[in-house]
Amino acid sequence: MAIAILTHDAFPDRAKTAVGLLRYGDREVRALIDRERAGQRVHDTLPDVQDAPIVASMADAPDVDALVIGISPIGGELDESWREDVRTALERGCDVYSGLHDFLADDEEFVHLAEKHDAELHDLRKPPDDLTVAAGTAGDVDATVITTVGTDCSTGKMTASFEIRDAARERGLDAAVIPTGQTGIAITGWGIVIDRVIADYAAGAVERLVEEAQAADLLVVEGQGALAHPAYSGVTTSILHGSAPDALVMCHEAGREAIHGYESFDIPPLSEYVDIYERLAAPVADASVVAGMLNTRHLDDDTAAEAVTEYSDALGAPATDPVRHGVPDEVLDAIV
Repeated sequence: MAIAILTHDAFPDRAKTAVGLLRYGDREVRALIDRERAGQRVHDTLPDVQDAPIVASMADAPDVDALVIGISPIGGELDESWREDVRTALERGCDVYSGLHDFLADDEEFVHLAEKHDAELHDLRKPPDDLTVAAGTAGDVDATVITTVGTDCSTGKMTASFEIRDAARERGLDAAVIPTGQTGIAITGWGIVIDRVIADYAAGAVERLVEEAQAADLLVVEGQGALAHPAYSGVTTSILHGSAPDALVMCHEAGREAIHGYESFDIPPLSEYVDIYERLAAPVADASVVAGMLNTRHLDDDTAAEAVTEYSDALGAPATDPVRHGVPDEVLDAIV
């Protein structure tokens, strides 16, 4: 499938879904749609992912099978300035994939255009209708279950999950990511977006995913939010308890000291944060933080290497920046 990805005014730092698809997806990306960067190429900003031209609108995009909305802003609302691009995609007969809380299938205009032009609307955040509360059985699976956790949102939990999966596969293990967010689902084609699930059913949704994939050797559960986040700690707790992990991998962005978007809330000291995660997991799983992943995207190479060493020392566990340095044997050994 060939796709175009909408990233208006957000690429790359605030276009997590787009970057995930470019780095880990198996679809051919023929264009990014971003009015701010029109005329550039992806490699001008991110040289280590799939390359594609950047155009100003869907009207300027080459032939594709689908348009993916590659942005998920706080609140998950459809920006009205994106409507013309979605409209154009549907008029061209392209399917549209969205991870927004605003469901495209609830929009009368989009539904009409999709029907008229034989296109489909895919709302990645829409949960199944038959979810239930957790039974507390995820800990019974034979697979080793690792859950990525973080000090904040957008610290690299999704990236860490896929990098761990790929490193484990290179070692010969049958490894799979358990997608719990719209980006992971866009990459893998399955999963449940936990932040859209009724609170009573959220842990049960994660439990279902773990049990569906339990034939693998290693399951890496994609974390969401953070326990000290004033808005999103609930989904973090549901994933932690629903996955009943054997171990945790702590993700952090170098230099970040306050919760992004909630700067009056400081990120707790690392040792305290590790203790919070381990104590909250303890009622359902004897899981400790066994490794760390540090996002050093804003640092140069020398400073990044020093930051990873300092992070590992503070964590008391092996650490890496998986994008810069991959997942070395020392880190993978601690995880698996």
